[in-house]
Amino acid sequence: MTLSGAILISEVGPRDGLQSVKSIMSTADKCRWIDALVAAGVQEIEVGSFVPAHLLPQLADTAAVLRHGLTHRGVTIMALVPNLRGAQAALEAGAQKLTIPVSASAPHSLANVRKTREAMVEEVHAIARLRDAMAPGVKIEAGIATAFGCTIQGEVAEDDVIWLASQCIAAGADESGLSDTTGMANPAQVRRLFTRLRAAIGAKAGAAHLHNTRGLGLANCLAAYDVGVTTFDASLGGLGGCPYAPGASGNVVTEDLVFMFEAMGVNTGIDIEKLMAARAPLQAGLPGEVLYGMTPEAGLPKNWHPSIRT
Repeated sequence: MTLSGAILISEVGPRDGLQSVKSIMSTADKCRWIDALVAAGVQEIEVGSFVPAHLLPQLADTAAVLRHGLTHRGVTIMALVPNLRGAQAALEAGAQKLTIPVSASAPHSLANVRKTREAMVEEVHAIARLRDAMAPGVKIEAGIATAFGCTIQGEVAEDDVIWLASQCIAAGADESGLSDTTGMANPAQVRRLFTRLRAAIGAKAGAAHLHNTRGLGLANCLAAYDVGVTTFDASLGGLGGCPYAPGASGNVVTEDLVFMFEAMGVNTGIDIEKLMAARAPLQAGLPGEVLYGMTPEAGLPKNWHPSIRT
């Protein structure tokens, strides 16, 4: 895939957003939402998670949604897989990228995937071997969850985060990013930890997955950008959070993130007006759900145009 923007905004709403709401969005509505995101220029979409349907019935149709996403060219269709079984199902469905949640917090790891951190590193290794056998072109990202703090454990040692990311890369992951699963990060911490991550694993340092739980989502994204991060996860309307992290809700709003970067002159490759229009199929599919976002509420400035591109 040729990246048309200076940075990549990865839309995780169809997975991280929908797993956190009680309503179940129909497959047809999900597909219409994805179509609208692609029309806006979104180049990477996490369409769901391959987990047992009884655990997350909201995502029981992930295989069907993924296959629909594959009908679009110029967009990477990815899925979250917590284990080898999920990875096999995702690869069989044609996923172009796999994301694996690996928690830096020992108790969160047990709550989220029922495995220790060390066992999850072994799972990454097994998934990488399966990928090599089935679909060697598929990328694997190990997302280090609770990298900035945990609602169960509290503070998470930075050394543990860097150790775990390095272990995942050694196990076969193509990249490893950092996730503020519980919305506890601050800009100074984000700068420090991503600087350490890049020093440890170089170009294999992956996405910043930051939440807006305490209103610091955009500030944290800017802090990550300042130290070289070029891929950011976000969710249309700010939907999402971790179901196993009490009190943690609200991803960075895609619309606000795109506006911030475009206003700065940083090319995202996304048409913000079409992006805001993509809220319509989302709202139609989840009529009772509140959507967030300051930019959609305020509208674009008069005579708006993106600044000179970097």
